[in-house]
Amino acid sequence: MSKSVLVAGSLFVSAVLVAVLASVLLWQPQAFAQGEVVEIAERVMDPSVQRWGFVAAALATTVGALGAAYAVATVGAASVGALAEKPELFGKVIILVGLAEGIAIYGLIVSVLILNKI
Repeated sequence: MSKSVLVAGSLFVSAVLVAVLASVLLWQPQAFAQGEVVEIAERVMDPSVQRWGFVAAALATTVGALGAAYAVATVGAASVGALAEKPELFGKVIILVGLAEGIAIYGLIVSVLILNKI
């Protein structure tokens, strides 16, 4: 196996572990909250709606970050090859990598909008 496949696999496994840990903490709302705070939250909004809102926000951030990682890896590899041949393309290459990184920012913006509606 190549080194890049091992790195991608370990990143995927670590992302899955973080998602599982977040899910466990999400479905146990009283783990970090006091009873009085939970009672106030139950009067304001149905807890199942709130849980699915948190899941949607986490999914938006996760998918955005994974998409940005794939885009930066693809564009970055191509840009290094282009820079090896023509070093004067540096400015254009940086713009392309920045656009690929913007996908993660879009995911964060969507998750913040979702969390503001909860």
